Order: sequence, then structure tokens, then C-alpha cells
Amino acid sequence: MGFKYKIYNQSKAYYLTFTVVGWIDVFSRKVYREILIESLKYCQQNKGLNIYAYVIMTNHIHLLVNCVNENLSQVVGDFKKITSKKIIEAIQQENESRREWMLNLFSFEASKHTRNKNYQFWTHDNHPIEIFSNKFIKQKVEYIQNNPVRAAIVDKPEDYIYSSARNYADMDNLMDINKVNFGVE
Repeated sequence: MGFKYKIYNQSKAYYLTFTVVGWIDVFSRKVYREILIESLKYCQQNKGLNIYAYVIMTNHIHLLVNCVNENLSQVVGDFKKITSKKIIEAIQQENESRREWMLNLFSFEASKHTRNKNYQFWTHDNHPIEIFSNKFIKQKVEYIQNNPVRAAIVDKPEDYIYSSARNYADMDNLMDINKVNFGVE
């Protein structure tokens, strides 16, 4: 039997990836990225979420997080539920040229699973990987922050505003994070 990705220890830090179904480029629009930022801030302030690194790409986000309340699975579930609801509502209300196409795809994806009602926005998997060493933390933070560089969106990680790279570079940023002090290895 293969290894199943799951958050086994609710008090540990995890590297997570949330992917939009069908890899739809929803976050190419600022209004939808702002919903994610506001929701992450809410989870920090009200649900005990510690964010060590993040990046919002056009169709997925990467996070390095833990939860002080030792309920990371619940916080992740709440985050995905509320952001999917708010983004679907925004798609329906905004002047969105791709509205019909996106809603049809989200509806089609929902029809594949009995636990969905009208739309499925996020894939069900978060691909959680427990953080087990300082070396691994550094590797994941660098991977997260270099995502926009690898996608040829920016030349330097800190040039991408929707990333914690700006926090680590002590630049203006969109939200506070808990910076990891990598120290000397």
C-alpha cells in the first residue's frame, strides 16, 4: 500500500499546495488574489495559523504553515471552504469575461463527487508534507519563493508581490508572516 498524504500531526509545520480544479488560472485577476490574502490574514488573526512562507500563483498556492491551536486540518478545511465560496461569488458578480466557462468547469468537477453541491473550486488534495528539519524548511521556503521566477513572471523572487519573498527581503509586503531564521548549517 502506498503512502497517503495526510496531516498526521496537527501541531507540526507542513508544506501545503492548494490547486484550483483543472488548473484554471483564476488568480490571474487581482480581485481573486485579494480574497486569498484576506482569508489568510483572517486565519492568522482568528484561527492561530502561522505562515512561514507563501506564494499565490495563477492556479495554485503554496504554503509553509502550522497552527498554534493544533487543528491545522480544520483551519485548512475552513480556509478552502470560505475561499471557494467567496471566489465563486466574486466570479458571479464581477465583470468576468471567463465567467460561464469557469462556472461550467467548476460545476462539472462538482458532479464527480457526492460531497459537492454546485461547484468545486479546489482539488480535494492538499499534498501535505510534514517539515522535519531546518534543511528541509530552507529548501521549501526557497522553492515557494522561486516559483514566480521559474514561471518567468519575475526575475527575482522579491519582485513578486504575492509572495513571502518580500517579507524575507524586508520589503513592503501584503501580510505579516513568521520569518524562519535559517541560522548557520
